[in-house]
Amino acid sequence: MSLDFGVTAFVTLFVIIDPIGLAPLFLALTHGATTRQRRAIGVRALAIGFFLLALFGLGGERLLDAVGIDMAAFRIAGGLLLFLTAVDMLFERRQPRRENTAHQADALPDPTVFPLATPLIAGPGALATMVLLIGQHPGDYAAQAVVYAAMTAVLGICYVLFLAGGLIERVLGPTGINVVTRLFGMLLAALSVQFVVEGLRAFGFGSGG
Repeated sequence: MSLDFGVTAFVTLFVIIDPIGLAPLFLALTHGATTRQRRAIGVRALAIGFFLLALFGLGGERLLDAVGIDMAAFRIAGGLLLFLTAVDMLFERRQPRRENTAHQADALPDPTVFPLATPLIAGPGALATMVLLIGQHPGDYAAQAVVYAAMTAVLGICYVLFLAGGLIERVLGPTGINVVTRLFGMLLAALSVQFVVEGLRAFGFGSGG
């Protein structure tokens, strides 16, 4: 395990969960709430998201084994899923879809579980990413602890941005948010290809032998 893996885990989870993109949606979903209420909603949503991500990280690979799916196959599938997410980010399709999800929950009195905790925080991409990252170091508890530390750090950033979302949105503006989203999209595309390459290598492709 190296520092590079910790950085990769953090960047991958940061790009997938996308705290910057979630901040304005959090503000919209908690519109009319007091600062104290907004803080409580944010804490509850992030706690539930943490539980779901941690649970999937711990038991996701066992679930795959139970249904007969090889980890290498899941790594390839997860990489393709992340690549589709990257394409959505590059062509500005992910944020409108998230906003539609948020609008569907407008009538709900409390957006904590849906749509904040899931699918906006602990969505399919984030859950798959946890399995992929944990699966890279089976039995290496130090490396797995790094993944959980990276996940905790990303969720901590989410909380800070939730509370400062209005300020960030005003500072960056629509253009700044688009630039950051596309930059993250390019980065995620490269990371997703790496997951696919690692999965193919596990099947013996490109091993040179």
